[in-house]
Amino acid sequence: MNSRDAILARIRNALAHDAPRTQSPVPEVWPRQNPSPEQMAERFAQELAAVHGETVRAGSPEEARAKLVELLDQGAWGPLGAVDRPLCRELCAGLAPERVAWVGPESTPQQIADLPAGLVAADYLLADTGSAMLACGVPHERLMCYLPPVCVVAARIDQLYEHLPAVWPQVAQRAADPATRGEFVLVTGPSRTADIEKILILGVHGPNRLVVLLIG
Repeated sequence: MNSRDAILARIRNALAHDAPRTQSPVPEVWPRQNPSPEQMAERFAQELAAVHGETVRAGSPEEARAKLVELLDQGAWGPLGAVDRPLCRELCAGLAPERVAWVGPESTPQQIADLPAGLVAADYLLADTGSAMLACGVPHERLMCYLPPVCVVAARIDQLYEHLPAVWPQVAQRAADPATRGEFVLVTGPSRTADIEKILILGVHGPNRLVVLLIG
């Protein structure tokens, strides 16, 4: 028996006589507190404001439509670009046709970038970071999160979760579906960066204004 065989034999012998080891439980990094929807809405608005985002509350779809019109009028925007999602259709139902530009697969990146503002629909909201989570199955939906200078994200209060682990089962289930395409995009406030002097600049790599229209 050479030295290598002797060493391996000692290792095997030691492993064979080791007492069985119990695996330590995985620590819960983000424990669930199960806050109420209103508590999560308040936390979401606070966290979003901390990163220069805005939350606009609306108690009903009708009020949300009125709030959207206010945003359009205050910003003096041209046509509002919108993705073809049920919630976006609902909110734009009362707008004049010339005030809405529906964005689809035929829309080019340049056309999307030329829009003064874009309306997208969130799939989930994360209260602990003020983040909107969007499932972007096609390229134009993803580009709408980045290219227009103003991004309006519409969501309902029942889409709020306290943190990412709380919504992960739903995300994992959708991601495991072989028919699923694209990716999830996490949007947390407007685009921002800072130089070596720590001067904050908004809108360098994406929208310089982010508004979450929270319904309910």
